[in-house]
Amino acid sequence: MNDKLLEIEPKRIRLANTPTRGHWLRYGETVGTKIWVKRDDHTGSELSGNKVRKLEYLMAEAVDQGATHVITCGGEQSNHARATAFAATQLGMRSLLILRTDDPTRPPAPTGNILLDRLCGAELQWISRPAWRDRNRLLAEAADRVRAAGGRPYVIPEGGSNALGSWGYIRAMYELASDLEGIAAPDHPVTVVYACGSGGTGAGLILGAKLLGLAKRGIRVAGVNVCDDAAYFVESIGRICADAEERWQLDARVTPDDIVLVDGHVGLGYAKSRPEELETIRDVCRSDGIVLDPVYTGKAFHGIVTELRRDRNRFGSAVAFVHTGGMFGLFASSEITTVL
Repeated sequence: MNDKLLEIEPKRIRLANTPTRGHWLRYGETVGTKIWVKRDDHTGSELSGNKVRKLEYLMAEAVDQGATHVITCGGEQSNHARATAFAATQLGMRSLLILRTDDPTRPPAPTGNILLDRLCGAELQWISRPAWRDRNRLLAEAADRVRAAGGRPYVIPEGGSNALGSWGYIRAMYELASDLEGIAAPDHPVTVVYACGSGGTGAGLILGAKLLGLAKRGIRVAGVNVCDDAAYFVESIGRICADAEERWQLDARVTPDDIVLVDGHVGLGYAKSRPEELETIRDVCRSDGIVLDPVYTGKAFHGIVTELRRDRNRFGSAVAFVHTGGMFGLFASSEITTVL
């Protein structure tokens, strides 16, 4: 990062293997558009994926505050919850994960991320989908219980998506700017595309792109939302960006026009797969040996493919897809076997 940003960058604990590499996909030939992939699935093993970049900043604050417990929330196969649990364990803290499922009285089997949550000793609190609306209250109540027992809690929001967490992808955008040198140009624009599930990754990428003035270099940013809709994420990403700009006096000046969502690819709903989405996961693996997951990257990548089949120039001269990980969630999916 440049000297000015380094002066104001929050404290960070090194947890991720970065910078991550990037390369072209053979799969792009099937849709007639070049697709380059940023391998953020290679940020680690237990801490693989995009969440670890955010946790480098969030866990640094937890350590500074002398936290004994880290509390967060997510879906039953949450990559963020699993990464948080392992980061806490590696730093000598305990973790409490509030996880959403269909029937809390009958929690899902310990497969995929849930298996890893339990393996590293995380405390799991199961809640229903309707109760998810009150997740912030439930996080606060869990923190109160930790304090009452003599501990010091540190609460991380869903997906690590807040102003502090967004620094993970402000930093990542500096990597991407270097990665795309010689690939993107004003007359050969490239769109950086990511799976949007809670907004923090998008906020960081957008802030980084604005701070670097990447639009003048032909680099754009767009998210494929895997839940909710474009309006929801314009508001939530905008709020995270505004918080970051105010807290660190960033001169990014993010507006709603900067927050681009490729809507219409949620399909059956969050963490629910259609056969065509699973077939895309299979086909990418068979063409390039890359594993996508059914909740985030597979659904987002299928959205990209769908758009490109309608218009091969939809994203400019090339797509730069940020592979944000999620492999462990695939291990809990029995549906994937139907397309093998």
